Amino acid sequence: MDVRRRCECRAASPRGPPNRRCVLKADPFRQLRLLDLQAIDTRLDQIAHAKATLPQTPAVGAARRELQALETQIVNARTAAGDVQRELVKSDQDVQLVRDRAARNQARLDAGQGSAKDLQALQHELTSLARRQAELEELELEVMERSETLTAQVQQLEARRVELVERVQALEGERDAALAKLDAEAVTVGSGRADIVAGVGEELVALYEKIRASSGGMAAAELRHRRCGGCRLELGNVDLARIRNAPEDEVVRCEECRRIMIRTGESGL
Repeated sequence: MDVRRRCECRAASPRGPPNRRCVLKADPFRQLRLLDLQAIDTRLDQIAHAKATLPQTPAVGAARRELQALETQIVNARTAAGDVQRELVKSDQDVQLVRDRAARNQARLDAGQGSAKDLQALQHELTSLARRQAELEELELEVMERSETLTAQVQQLEARRVELVERVQALEGERDAALAKLDAEAVTVGSGRADIVAGVGEELVALYEKIRASSGGMAAAELRHRRCGGCRLELGNVDLARIRNAPEDEVVRCEECRRIMIRTGESGL
């Protein structure tokens, strides 16, 4: 059988009861294939990290928040412009009322209708109406200026909105293109993973996945020049002797990081 376990006894202390350590046995070729599996999973992890940290993603978020804030500004500006427009209509109506009254009084005065006292009162009212008309026209001018300012502000904000929408769309396009490229690479990289898993064997893969889950994604590494490829630490003479004397089909692990160490011709044993 290519993958199997055997148990060895070792004493926890000179006086204590022995502990039992189960040693996984696997054909050396199957162990070597773990490096291929690790290379695939490492690249897939890198792709997943790249997708999660795309620079376009926060840029899109910031642009969308800016657009949302701008939409609020536009609503407020339109509301203010509408209020001033209604104020302008009322102001114009007030001026027209005064003009109409002044015109009627002037017509009566020109026709000489009424007594001298009535005509004198009409003249006095015309003077008052002229003063009131001037005040209302000045107020109307001020309202017109505010209306023009607010209308221009709305136009500027709407023009800014068009630019910002285009910017959001461009950023989203860049993000989607980058995600599509990474997704395509992930499909290519992972296409042979199932075959490698089948070749490695269920029990060894189970150990590999368990270690991966607890060691930041790396579970198998080459023992190269007496260094563990996982934690990069150089092995001491005791550990090297243990590994050197271990059968070729024994799955050995680093005493420091507990990752599976794959022995090759470059291990330096």
